[in-house]
Amino acid sequence: MCGIAGFLFCSPPPEPDRLARAMAASLRHRGPDDSGVWTDVSAGVALAHTRLAIIDVTATGHQPMSSASGRFTMVFNGEIYNFRKLRCELEGVGMHFRSRSDTEVLLSGFETWGLDATLRKTIGMFALAVWDRERRALTLARDRVGEKPLYFGRIGPLFAFSSELRALRLLPDWTGEIDRDALTAYLRYGYVPTPHCIHVGIRKLPAGTTMTIRPGEEEFAIVPYWSAVDVARSGHATPVDLDDQSAIEELDRLLRCAVSRCMVSDVPLGAFLSGGTDSSTVVALMQAQSRMPAKTFSIGFDETEYDESAHAQTVANHLGTDHTSLRLTARDALAVVPKLPIIFDEPFADVSQIPTFMVSQLARSAVTVVLSGDGGDELFGGYNRYTWGDTLWRRTGRVPRAIRGAVGSLLARVPASRWDKMFSMAQPLLPRSMRQFMPGDRLHKIAMLLNADSANDLYRRMTSHWQQPSQVVLDCRTGGQVIELMNLPGPAARLSERMMLSDLVSYLPDDILVKVDRASMAVGLEARVPLLDYTVVEFAWRLPMRLKIRDGEGKWILKQLLQRYLPQELIERPKMGFAVPVDAWLRGPLRDWAEDLLAPDRLRAEGFFDADVVQKHWVEHVTGRHQWQFMLWNVLMYQAWLREMQPAQVRRA
Repeated sequence: MCGIAGFLFCSPPPEPDRLARAMAASLRHRGPDDSGVWTDVSAGVALAHTRLAIIDVTATGHQPMSSASGRFTMVFNGEIYNFRKLRCELEGVGMHFRSRSDTEVLLSGFETWGLDATLRKTIGMFALAVWDRERRALTLARDRVGEKPLYFGRIGPLFAFSSELRALRLLPDWTGEIDRDALTAYLRYGYVPTPHCIHVGIRKLPAGTTMTIRPGEEEFAIVPYWSAVDVARSGHATPVDLDDQSAIEELDRLLRCAVSRCMVSDVPLGAFLSGGTDSSTVVALMQAQSRMPAKTFSIGFDETEYDESAHAQTVANHLGTDHTSLRLTARDALAVVPKLPIIFDEPFADVSQIPTFMVSQLARSAVTVVLSGDGGDELFGGYNRYTWGDTLWRRTGRVPRAIRGAVGSLLARVPASRWDKMFSMAQPLLPRSMRQFMPGDRLHKIAMLLNADSANDLYRRMTSHWQQPSQVVLDCRTGGQVIELMNLPGPAARLSERMMLSDLVSYLPDDILVKVDRASMAVGLEARVPLLDYTVVEFAWRLPMRLKIRDGEGKWILKQLLQRYLPQELIERPKMGFAVPVDAWLRGPLRDWAEDLLAPDRLRAEGFFDADVVQKHWVEHVTGRHQWQFMLWNVLMYQAWLREMQPAQVRRA
């Protein structure tokens, strides 16, 4: 894993080589093992690279790397898992290699098959920039699902790109103007959706696309070489005709191959293990193909309702892994909070960013590469909204909105704390399994959903933190609604399927994969996600929904597969996610930090948020009237990020 950066110019900036080296140095955390730059002033291009050595850790893997003929020079971030197979194909047509790296295989492929054809042959995760000396053109490319990041834009006279924004901020004409519409979208979702960026004039390259530009050109085209939407729509229209057992067998085969590919490494390898279905499946398949006990890692918390470490240990014991679990106090976790703006580099507000960073830090003490179980929810129907959201809409969607709205108003009129108190008083009369359930926040969410006027509106409400972010962000022009519910062919498409597709192209790459990339890269750890192998993605979208959601339970086929490796009692348990008790922390140990960032005078001076609206939500949260922790966390993470940025790096106008 690595960091890449570079720029094009018509007239060279002062000391372009030095500037490129500074960009590489800013990405050192992504690649602490080596760095390099390549500049061609006559062509108007500079490329920078910082390396985390995983495959071919010798000097022959150094980047920027040029092809044998010298036509292509590339900086590459990621891993091509099937590079050995591609190398054999290339050797078969007479190509010779001087290293064992996947980077050289890509360059050789570009010369033999062309860039797009080579990318279609790859299985892996990557972001890359390649200079074509013959065409005098720079091409950027990103992997199919969007595991690796790539920002680009015009900064003064330069066209520049980088793995993270911090390298772009070093350029001489950087202004850092905040895009208030992107800020509005961030407040809605907790992340800035692709292709948008928090800064005006900067964009993110979409997953599965390439972009080509020449020095001095203003126009460029972004062209897909693979589309998750097309794959989903094709798979939905032509599902596999397999019985249950045959489908489970085929998924087992595909996942075994995917995990095996992800285990190729010249440095120590491990895996995250929470004990949930996804990570347990990856670790089970990893251990089944390993001669030695796989190294696995988990984090535990003192708050029992958030702690999965004991279950993870039980799973590890059954699978026979070499497991390391670290129990952390609230003080340990809270010490991470000030680091988050630096780690994520763009406002980001998924609260599980805290344990994700901590388990990455733990793993890095023993390994350099980890396998992660991300992607199972979006592919196999794991999120609760896929089941109860679909059911809610089918049962209430035909009821007149006025009636639904009236019921919702009645539910919302009672404060969440009062609902919780009433339920607490009734607990002795309830089954033991329901005694820890506190309904206030959930009833308020149902009240809000009952007011939806369409399936798309329902999805928007379920995925929005702030329902009306334009009432909070000053001087914005939009409501920040940039993610729509995707359509699938035919009238029989279920709402749950459409939500899964929307999440696959938005929430997964812009939240889940950003979280894993930044948290792991912050400590020089490479995280690989075998469930997102494109062969698995394409097969998953050809599976009928009965194999994903059955009897109200998501990930049916994945759980059936896992029963081959774990007893059922270790599989059938409530979904917990990777959360932390941020609601209680904001009322307790984080209160002073939060009140400083949310101080009305500070908000008014900065000029981004309506101070009165934010203060109202803060007071309601700390008094327990409402649970606004996720909405407030969005504001707090932006405020903390803003404070970290130097005045010269962020323009408030």
